[in-house]
Amino acid sequence: MLIHVATSPTEAPTLVKAARLPGDEVLRRLGSSTDGLRAVQAAGRLVELGPNAIRSHDVRALAILGRQLRNPLLILLAGATLTALLVGEHTDAIIILTIVGLSVGLGFFNEYRSERVVEALHASIRHRSLVVRDAKPVQVDVTELVPGDVVLLRTGDLVPADIRLIAVRDLECDQAVLTGEAMPKTKSAEPESDPEAGQLGLRCAAYMGTTVRGGSGSGVVVATGSNSVFGQIALRLGDRQPETAFQRGLRSFSILLVRVTAVLAGGIFVINSLLGRPILESALFSLAIAVGLTPQLLPAIVTISLASGARNLARKRVVVKRLISIEDLGNIEILFTDKTGTLTEGRISFREALDGDGRHDDHVLALGRLCSAGNTPDPGASSNALDVALLQSGGAPAGYRGLDQLAFDHERRLMSALVQKGDGTKMLITKGAPESLLARCRTVPPGAQATLEREFSAGARVVAIGFKAWTGGDRCTLADEQDLDFAGFLTFVDAVKADAAEALDQLKRLAIDVKIVTGDNPLVAQTVCRSLGLDYGETITGSELDRLSDPQLVERLSGTGIFARVSPEQKSRIITLQRSLDKDVGFLGDGVNDAVALRDADVGISVDSGSEVAKDAADIVLLDKDLGILAGGVLEGRRIFSNTMKYVLMGTSSNFGNMFSAAGGSLLLNFLPMTPTQILLNNLLYDTGEMTIPTDHVDAELLERPAQWDIRLIRRFMILFGPISSIFDFATFAVMLFAFHAQGSLFQTAWFTESLGTQSLVIFA
Repeated sequence: MLIHVATSPTEAPTLVKAARLPGDEVLRRLGSSTDGLRAVQAAGRLVELGPNAIRSHDVRALAILGRQLRNPLLILLAGATLTALLVGEHTDAIIILTIVGLSVGLGFFNEYRSERVVEALHASIRHRSLVVRDAKPVQVDVTELVPGDVVLLRTGDLVPADIRLIAVRDLECDQAVLTGEAMPKTKSAEPESDPEAGQLGLRCAAYMGTTVRGGSGSGVVVATGSNSVFGQIALRLGDRQPETAFQRGLRSFSILLVRVTAVLAGGIFVINSLLGRPILESALFSLAIAVGLTPQLLPAIVTISLASGARNLARKRVVVKRLISIEDLGNIEILFTDKTGTLTEGRISFREALDGDGRHDDHVLALGRLCSAGNTPDPGASSNALDVALLQSGGAPAGYRGLDQLAFDHERRLMSALVQKGDGTKMLITKGAPESLLARCRTVPPGAQATLEREFSAGARVVAIGFKAWTGGDRCTLADEQDLDFAGFLTFVDAVKADAAEALDQLKRLAIDVKIVTGDNPLVAQTVCRSLGLDYGETITGSELDRLSDPQLVERLSGTGIFARVSPEQKSRIITLQRSLDKDVGFLGDGVNDAVALRDADVGISVDSGSEVAKDAADIVLLDKDLGILAGGVLEGRRIFSNTMKYVLMGTSSNFGNMFSAAGGSLLLNFLPMTPTQILLNNLLYDTGEMTIPTDHVDAELLERPAQWDIRLIRRFMILFGPISSIFDFATFAVMLFAFHAQGSLFQTAWFTESLGTQSLVIFA
């Protein structure tokens, strides 16, 4: 089972609390210092608190097998096997037992695999980290890290634990694995001042499993193992996967059959016994009636349908990991999805260069490229996503030579390049955060602030550009970044996918409501939705979610289309509450932060480019992150579900009619209307004829909307059409008795033939 790892000594703060304290106070509370822990001190804590590890569950095969065998339908089929053996029909017994074995084997394999999901989490943190011990930097296996250890972070490092940063130098962390955001996050060593900052929005924290994209820093370990944000996700994945809507429906159907069978078979046994017929014969006949009501080939029909559907979906670049999920995919009513990489390209791209009044300006673009080129000689090696995007959109103007540069600094939030033109004139170009650059400009056009606010409200990232003529030497300093002439703005966006609007329209036509769940800010999400014509209604942020009780959130779910700045736990809560409203819910995600929600949904959908954890937790994996290919999967799922329901309605009504006739005949006749062996054979032959149903045509109107198990419909259909079919049986009884004066085996054979013939007409008519 998952190990629960304590974070620290008694007075140690949580990560959120540590983020709001000064760094030296956090070190004090953790019994540490900038010189790190002493080796003996760290060893003692390791013994006391356990390793920094996330261990998967011990896979208990017998427990999984037991859960499969507790399926009511399989219990019925096991009873059918026993009945067939008692009446000497060994072939029937072998066939039914094979069906049971295949069904149990399929379920066992899938659940056994899902129990191993968290092993990917464990494997993903196996590496070494640079730690300060006894005032010296040493390489330490991450499993030996303890709260209070001081960790040194460099570009490319995987963060080994949840860390409160105490010193940074241009540190940027890629948190997409936890938040889904495309942009790296700039980090700071200053205490968190934003009261609205949630667990994943702390600027002075580095999270286990995230990557250092640029710069360097150091920090003190606050949480390890299952107490880290990463570990809490793993802990949640240890929970057993909830029952899906299709599985709930199948269970309800099985329970209905058990109840009807118990009443009918029990009543027939009692009545036949009271009529003085042999006890053994009455018992076998009652058991045969019970078996006759059971759709023996339902597991086989479902398996064949799902296997065929999986092959069809594979041709559409959809990989089905858990066969039963295809049915649920077709029944999805609400799809929750991240926007990054699904509705958008998933990468920052340059959009436009604007002057202060918001007009396109090529001069601003040229200045921006010159500044970026001076600071980024190799765009592929840059940690600054904005510079990379700008230079990928086009090269710097020719005829300029770089003389000097001032790298980006997260305190001043600017970068500069000193360049010289071919005629010898020099120019200092500075770009950076708008508020920082505007404060260093001599004059700013009146419309600049309005332009800036308009771009921000549209969800764009904005960089401001300034410049000035240079009359000095070939070197510049930070003090020179003053008295600039304002040039304009560069805007960047995570561009909307070209086919996203069409994909959303397809899902809308299939009556699927798409909702956005993102770690990004709400303005960006709203802008993306508006550009795609997606009516999102209300927007709720993570901080608002924390203030809402479950009943309050349930009331707002139907009118809310965007959930922004949400944590993994909040995603899971949203999915769980939405399912509690009897809605079939799908969730599309590809990060570690999505793993729990993927398991909590009726259908978890990930992508081939996603994290291993997300792919393992998902039921379905898309080889392309494209909502468009989901529409084909939904149609396939609806086709399979429709044919499954067709088999259930045909089989149960026909079987109930036959057994109703058999029960009535046994009361009216002085012999059994059909032998137990004939009942079993009739049922098996009829079910075999229905094996073609998985490939049957489905009417277009049945594919337009999601469908669910309707037990009341099945019960009404069975009770209404079953007795109607019995009219033909009783007519046969009358003809055989009064026209042919048939008795015993002749009567039984005649009814067996008529019953099988009329049922076959229903299948193939």
